[in-house]
This record gives sequence, structure tokens and C-alpha cells, in this order.
Amino acid sequence: MNLIAHRVDLILAQTFAISKGKRDSQPSLIVELQQDGHSGFGEAPAIFYYGVTVDSLADEAMQVRDFLAEKEMTTPEALWETLAQLKIHPFLQSALDEAAYDLYGKIHQIPTWQYIGGTNTHLPITNYTLGLSTQDVLIQNIKDHPWPAYKIKLGADNALETIKLVRKYTSAALRVDANAAWTVEQCLELAPKLKSLGVDFIEQPLAVEDTAGQKQLYIESPLPIFADESCQTEEDVAKAAGLFHGVNIKLPKCGGITPARRMIAEARQLHLQVMVGCMVESSIGISAIAQLLPFLDIADLDGALLLKQDPAYGVTIVDGRVQFSGFGNGCGFRYL
Repeated sequence: MNLIAHRVDLILAQTFAISKGKRDSQPSLIVELQQDGHSGFGEAPAIFYYGVTVDSLADEAMQVRDFLAEKEMTTPEALWETLAQLKIHPFLQSALDEAAYDLYGKIHQIPTWQYIGGTNTHLPITNYTLGLSTQDVLIQNIKDHPWPAYKIKLGADNALETIKLVRKYTSAALRVDANAAWTVEQCLELAPKLKSLGVDFIEQPLAVEDTAGQKQLYIESPLPIFADESCQTEEDVAKAAGLFHGVNIKLPKCGGITPARRMIAEARQLHLQVMVGCMVESSIGISAIAQLLPFLDIADLDGALLLKQDPAYGVTIVDGRVQFSGFGNGCGFRYL
């Protein structure tokens, strides 16, 4: 296989803020795997608060290039196991895994969702994310993007006031993501009030290391609590049982579609609800994640909707529902 790395800078339609910071653009590395006259693509977003840069990802990709030049892909799963031996950064491993599924599907003329045993009917709707912002911007976002479900990013302050404001302008389902900015006491005080406002669940209210607090919330919270930062790798799924009611799996964190499939299966066995989320990504990354939709309870796949310009055509999202593109095989997108 031949590996090519493409650097892109994804410009956001507007400043996007969470409790960890804000940004106007998202650097990303697009990887391309070539074999038998076909190309498969995957994406590794360089998220600043994970200490990842495009330069570091690109440098590591070039180190992997010679290794891959001597390999021929048989299945995406086998390639994942081979790459895992190199212990490369999970963001890069994820991008290469996405590219492998895309390439395999194109070679064998099969959509990835079908290859992994799914169907494209009765898929969960996806959230539209509302970042930390002023009241005027928040209201305008709701008006500009009428949606059946919103995920609202909240910080340590004004959480209840923000949800009350959102509720005035929409009857949609609401999900809350605190990005580890709350305390146990704050969450227990807010949870019943948020529930009365129609919030479905709270995502990662506490810091990862606060396992005692997570256990308390698991027992006492009237709203389900989902793990995000507390569930990054396969090893974290078992740890989440008894501390969370559900897990949010993200491909760059766990290393791709292959480990995400195993995480979903394990979460089901542990009676955890399953959500798969995204970062700010183009339609390359989002289309790859969307292949897992048949296996999910909740989806958060709006990353490409936040962009001013997308470097790819892929899955489309209409009124919260993901529609697979006409590009068909592999992960179903076209890199421009």
C-alpha cells in the first residue's frame, strides 16, 4: 500500500467554544491509502487540548509509510492489528483504520456499514451542538439550525440559565455536555432541574479522576450520566460500568472503527447505553463514524456541519437524520 498525507485547515462557520477553550479553525490530517487502483481516506483532527498537532501526526505518518509500502491489505481488522504493533498515536491509527475500511469497501464494492453487519434503516438522529456563547449567539444558532435534538456545551457557571434560555426557543430533545467542568454537588443540584426542562442526559460532568463522585452520581442522579473523557480506550469500557449509565465513544481516542466495534459490543454486554461522538471533522471523518450508526442508541455526528467549507462530500444530515451518500462503497464520501 502507498500512504499519502494531506494537511488541511478546516475553517469554522463561527467561533466554537467549550470549557477547555475556543477556536475558529481546526487543523486536520487526511490520510490516503492506495492499493489496486483505489484510494481510501481517513481523518485525524489535531485537537489542541489533546496535545496533537498536524506536524506531529504527519511526521509519524511518514514513519509508517515505508512499513505500509511492504504490506497488502487483506481486511481492515488485520491491518489494524498490524499497525497496533507499532504503537502509533491513536488519532493516526484511527485515520488509517478509517482509510482501510474505505479502501476495502471500494476494492470489494461494499459499503462499510454493510461489511460490518449493519443496516441503514431505523438509524438514531444526531445532535446539533451548541457551543459556549453569548445569549444572542445561542438564540441565533437555534433559529438558524432548527433541529430535533441539541447538545449544549456548558461550563461551571450559568448552566441552568442557559438551558432555560434554550428551552424558550425550542421543544427539541436536549442533551448536556459539561466537559468535566462541574462538581458532584453542582451536578446533583442541577440534575432534577435540568430533567424538568426536558434534558435527556448529562455527559461527563466530573473530572476523570473523580471516581467516588461518579459513583455517587450513578446512584443519585435523576438523569443518566454518560462517560466521555472517562471512556477513551477499550480498557475504559469495563471501568465505566457502575459509574456511568452510558459511554460516548470517539474514534480518534480509541484508535478507529475496529476498536470502536469491540467497545460497542462490550458496552452492550455491560448494559451500558452507547453513543458515538465526533470532534470538529470534515465529511471524511463524519462519514466514517456514520458507518457505526446501526449499532448506536445516540449519535453526535455534527462536526462537519460546523464548517464554513468542507473538503469532501459524504453523508448528509437532514433534520437530524443521517442519509448515506450516493458514493456508496467504502465509507461513502468523495474527497475534493
